[in-house]
Amino acid sequence: MIYFIGAGPGAVDLITVKGKELLEKADLIIYAGSLVNPGLLQYAKPECVIMDSAKMTLEEVIAAMVPAAQAGKLVVRLHTGDPSVYGAHREQIDMLRSYNLDFEIVPGVSSFCAAAAALDAEYTLPNVSQSVIITRMEGRTPVPNKQKIADYAAHKATMVIFLSSGMLEKLQGELIKGGYTADTPAAIVYKASWPDEKVVRCTVGTLAESAAKYNITKTALITVGNFLGSEYERSELYNPTFAHGYREADPTKLDLKPEVK
Repeated sequence: MIYFIGAGPGAVDLITVKGKELLEKADLIIYAGSLVNPGLLQYAKPECVIMDSAKMTLEEVIAAMVPAAQAGKLVVRLHTGDPSVYGAHREQIDMLRSYNLDFEIVPGVSSFCAAAAALDAEYTLPNVSQSVIITRMEGRTPVPNKQKIADYAAHKATMVIFLSSGMLEKLQGELIKGGYTADTPAAIVYKASWPDEKVVRCTVGTLAESAAKYNITKTALITVGNFLGSEYERSELYNPTFAHGYREADPTKLDLKPEVK
């Protein structure tokens, strides 16, 4: 059996319980060494074979997984964050299907969630943004037509931009081209949840300058939007004047205050 496991954003204790338990049982672990915290390998049993995929090709990864799974071994393919976000696991799955091997995907905490936590932020503030756009700058890997940064910037929704911290001059230009103003709030979150995490608050127009000041060139997420500002409307979810299937509206509860000791 092969398990594709999301390792979480970085901190060892942010892997899921199921992910940790499978690491403890694994006979073969292939992990993305360039991004996954090696501290997670402490959960592997002594006889477990561990391989770093950072220098491997897709074909080499498959060549390692298939015979192990066919021999009845428990195989873990350990991806950073959640495998579904820039994890390149679909191509592995499609190749494994040709060998009639069973697999399961175990979700993980994505770094975009850890970035919000580091910022003490909520991406979906009422009357500010109810949409989150996860995207990347076009570089050596092309981006499909109508999915460029400027295309998405036109929506003025919350944007979380992966794999782009080395192209910030170009990124801020594309954001402004799409419709953001230079003074739109932005933030750079370097290695979210890791011990050496850095949070740099800035604006769209100062992204490149701010990253240079703190020597950030990779392993960082860029967040953009007015969710980083101070203005928003109260959610109706817990508003006493709003009724839903679990609660009647009761405006008198607006006056309810905690007892202060």
